[in-house]
Amino acid sequence: MIEHELNRLLHDAKADPALKARLLQTRASGNPVEDFCVLAQSEGYDIQTGELFALGLTENDAKLRSVNGGGVDAIDGWDDAYEQFFTSLIWT
Repeated sequence: MIEHELNRLLHDAKADPALKARLLQTRASGNPVEDFCVLAQSEGYDIQTGELFALGLTENDAKLRSVNGGGVDAIDGWDDAYEQFFTSLIWT
């Protein structure tokens, strides 16, 4: 499950400054999401680009459904698991 893999990668990157630096470097590439996933896979984490995008969308949709129509607008940033991962990584 991608949530587990992202949490595992985040935990390991917090403990390994070299891994953290390599992950942060992917943000400067021409294709940052794909390069992030390729690096994660090369380190043994099962993180696929499509699943990463779908995760954010699925979580955001679930939040909107949970309010029974009371919250008709999505909250900016809640649908981006990739950015949420890096926000957590940078601030730790």
